[in-house]
Amino acid sequence: MKLAFRFIHSADIHLDSPLRSLALRDPALADLIGTATRLAFVRLIDTCLEERVDALVLAGDLYDGSQTSMKTARFLADQMGRLHAAGICTFVIRGNHDALSKITPELVLPDSVKLYRGHAEAVPVQRSAVDVPIHIHGVSFAQPDAPESLLGKYKPAVAGSINIGILHTSLGGAAGHDRYAPCSIADLRATGFEYWALGHIHLRSVDSRADTSTIVMPGIPQGRDIGEAGAKSVTLVTIHDDRRLTIEERFTSVAQFERLTVDVTALTEWPDLIRRFSRTLAAARSTVKAEHLVARLYLTGQTPLAWLIRRDRDVMRTELDRVCETIGTCWVESVEIGCTMPDRGPAAPDHPLTELRSLIETRIIGTPAFGTEIAEIAEELLAQLPPECRKAFGDDEAGLDAALTALADEGIADVLARLHAGTEAGRT
Repeated sequence: MKLAFRFIHSADIHLDSPLRSLALRDPALADLIGTATRLAFVRLIDTCLEERVDALVLAGDLYDGSQTSMKTARFLADQMGRLHAAGICTFVIRGNHDALSKITPELVLPDSVKLYRGHAEAVPVQRSAVDVPIHIHGVSFAQPDAPESLLGKYKPAVAGSINIGILHTSLGGAAGHDRYAPCSIADLRATGFEYWALGHIHLRSVDSRADTSTIVMPGIPQGRDIGEAGAKSVTLVTIHDDRRLTIEERFTSVAQFERLTVDVTALTEWPDLIRRFSRTLAAARSTVKAEHLVARLYLTGQTPLAWLIRRDRDVMRTELDRVCETIGTCWVESVEIGCTMPDRGPAAPDHPLTELRSLIETRIIGTPAFGTEIAEIAEELLAQLPPECRKAFGDDEAGLDAALTALADEGIADVLARLHAGTEAGRT
């Protein structure tokens, strides 16, 4: 008797996904992240071969939706061909992005790939007569939109069989993810399926109970920006001969995004600041599983260097690049400055720059005329940005307002930092 059926579950590959912001900053970093989705997919295929699994299950969004190049399709077909040559079957559903893709209908895949269509199917896995039977259920998005649950389309659980369902769904909703094929964990459990292989939400989650379905959202196998920070992986599932399921994580990230807080409290010398950066980045680099660390630094605390950090942020970035080169396979994609001067500086209530800040906030930024003008500037800028970069200004009017407010605050802080630098220079 065969002891186990093993498969890798992944989703949301987003092959050749366009960059959202990095392309505007650092071409070398943009090149790294721009190829990372492909490299992570190759690693996924390598993992299937190394683990000698029986199947690969892909729960939607192989593409990002906007690609028109057949090179992407050929790359995917070639990688599937590697599994075909090893006798590994692949089960694929289309997600909302795949339904948008112009190359999806033209994709030619090996015979070992089962691509589910817009109607539900329960596909039996070819096994010997003495093995526990397995059926893999799936249904693809026929259109980019799926505002209603798709669970009603699925065939009932096959009696006596291990039933595995593949579904692209937003579940009950998640921040940053549009609503697609919504359903609840309770709805999934009620199907009687032993395993639900989900896709769409880019953050890994596992809901497992001994007496009911194991429900896994594997997350994206490669983060594409700081909003997808943390280690990324795929899920290795083993179905034992006694019908038990065990799951394991296999990491796939080529580059791992991380937010790092750097407390600069009481630092008084520029070299001390650079050493603090170096220690923070080196410590993070030592714990990250991926080949590359891509960090966003947030500076916090009170330091006399606050004005200098804002005034000379270009110099600071050059120093950070040098630190990253010394550490190796380490990048800083941006720095957020939240540190302030000690209370005896321009933050003190009786300091002239404090009064100036108050005047700017109340008599300029707080006026309707400023709001109208900044909105017009933002509208003109957004029209010139590529679509993938526009989300940096929010997904709706409230998000845009918040982004503009943050930019205004940052501008005030930069102006005051330069003025403070001038007053300090005038004293020497």
